Amino acid sequence: MSSPTGPANGLPVRMPRPRQPGRHRRPEPVVAPEGAPALVLAVPGTPSSAVRALAEEVISIARSELPGLDARIGYLDADAASMEFPPLDAVLAHAAAERTARYEQARAAGQDVAAPDGPVAVVVPLLAGPDSALIRRVRQAVMDSRAAAELTDVLGPHPLLAEALHVRLSEAGLARADRARLFTVATAADGIVLATVGGEEAVQAAGITGMLLAARLAVPVMAAALDQEGSIAAMAEQLRGSGSVQLAVAPYLIGPEVADGLLDAAAKEAGCLAAEPLGAYPAIGKLVLSQYAAALGITPQPQGSPVH
Repeated sequence: MSSPTGPANGLPVRMPRPRQPGRHRRPEPVVAPEGAPALVLAVPGTPSSAVRALAEEVISIARSELPGLDARIGYLDADAASMEFPPLDAVLAHAAAERTARYEQARAAGQDVAAPDGPVAVVVPLLAGPDSALIRRVRQAVMDSRAAAELTDVLGPHPLLAEALHVRLSEAGLARADRARLFTVATAADGIVLATVGGEEAVQAAGITGMLLAARLAVPVMAAALDQEGSIAAMAEQLRGSGSVQLAVAPYLIGPEVADGLLDAAAKEAGCLAAEPLGAYPAIGKLVLSQYAAALGITPQPQGSPVH
């Protein structure tokens, strides 16, 4: 028999622990604010099923970090009439029309709602580094849509991109997978050419991430532009002149923004092996969401992370 204060035989009772505030409690999940603008991923390059799969994976990662996120994809180089690959300006115009329709329906139902205010969308370019020509085209698409949309900066430079570059190099057998260098890789490069697009501005920005990558790998890393003829080969020669023997090209690129074959041709000209572009590495989705969240002034909490 037990009593309200314990068992009749005097043995201890395991009582449920009260919820502990403070350290290591599971945070309340952060969700997208009600009525928040859509996140529109601006995807450069020629649309294809592979590009769409990459963009959808990036969006999926962003949604997993911020439940309830209204995320869409707009293609910079899509045909104006394309249904499979909706152009960026059409996606923005559709988002604006949807918001207006919701407001009008609410008013017709007798609800006392305020007129729509603020941006209808936050446009995040799917670019690791600056490319002024592409950014001008994104900005023009925003203007053509006549939608109230805010355009964010590109994703880099950022330490997460240095991590992604390291992973891509290790996947290709061109770098050690661990930072502690506890084991060797016979094909590990002793010099890295960081390949970007966007001219000199992009090279300078890539150099910041390149310094972070160099610190991870303990080898020299130099940036060069794929869209400047001979730039990759010239940088490879400079690294060889400073003592590097086994070189590798690390694409500081998501993928769609570079023309097919350009990376392979540049690596071959420079006599280097090359890693894969960053693609839909998880950090890309997180950085896309970070740009969106910064524009709205919110801070998503990674799912399942404890609060310290």
